[in-house]
Amino acid sequence: MPEITHGERSWHVAKGSNLLDALNDAGLNVPFSCRSGSCHACLVRCLQGEPQDARPQALDSALRLEGWRLACQCSVAENLDVAIFNPAREGLPARVVGHDWLDDQVLRLRLLPTEQPLRYHAGQHLLLWSNHGVARPYSLASVPGEDRWLEFHLDCRHSGAFCDAARTLTVGDTLLLGQPHTGALRYEPEWQMRPLLLLAAGSGLAPLWSLMREALHQEHQGPMRLLHFCRGASYLQGPLEALAEANSNLSIEYVDWGHTGSRLQSLRATSRQEIALICGGSGFVEDCAKRMFLAGLPRGQVLSDAFLTRQFGA
Repeated sequence: MPEITHGERSWHVAKGSNLLDALNDAGLNVPFSCRSGSCHACLVRCLQGEPQDARPQALDSALRLEGWRLACQCSVAENLDVAIFNPAREGLPARVVGHDWLDDQVLRLRLLPTEQPLRYHAGQHLLLWSNHGVARPYSLASVPGEDRWLEFHLDCRHSGAFCDAARTLTVGDTLLLGQPHTGALRYEPEWQMRPLLLLAAGSGLAPLWSLMREALHQEHQGPMRLLHFCRGASYLQGPLEALAEANSNLSIEYVDWGHTGSRLQSLRATSRQEIALICGGSGFVEDCAKRMFLAGLPRGQVLSDAFLTRQFGA
């Protein structure tokens, strides 16, 4: 049976055991959320030995060369000596430079890294760590090269360990950041003439707000239409309408959450060349993706990220 070593502890596990489960069964409390290689919360560093990795492409090649692996995607094939990601040591400190409410539910948090700029792309997400060791993945709502801060839109409708901590933050406080990670959402320069359809539910608007502005920054020429499915008014209605007024190829539609099903049923692709970008809860994302497939869009043109709901501690 392979042996796992962490610090001064060693124990044996069955060959083929999931690495995340093996570590947490031993009481190490490695954080996780999606178990699909998307949230990157379960980073561990292999100091000796190599696990079998089901999704090596899910992790940046530079991190892999340093020995980092996503524990949820790895199985134990041989003896391993591992270290768990420590945000206090490996996280990037950032100062709160903006803390305001966009409505009574969505908190806008703006952060500025204090030691070095963070390089990222529109559509990426990263982990935010509170001073109490609570972490939560959030999509970036800012645009690189255009906004000097990192912006996040936190849905605080329900109580949660990270949301509750975020409510009490003030300008000047510090948080720790993980590295940015890429999901499916992105904007490609070769899409410049193609129609874009953006479908957002609630604060799933955050990464699409970033991608819309990134596309316009890159002088996107094709039509862009955004449907924001929301409870009541859109929390970004003013900025959205200002952006649409300044760009004739952008149209905005607000859909009451209670009419989601009927609006999706009536949704059509404008052409076979359209790119659909979808973000929201998992059920919403699945329904939208299914609708776009039925509308005739190839799978490679339907890009989606589902929000994670679990919050976890270190």
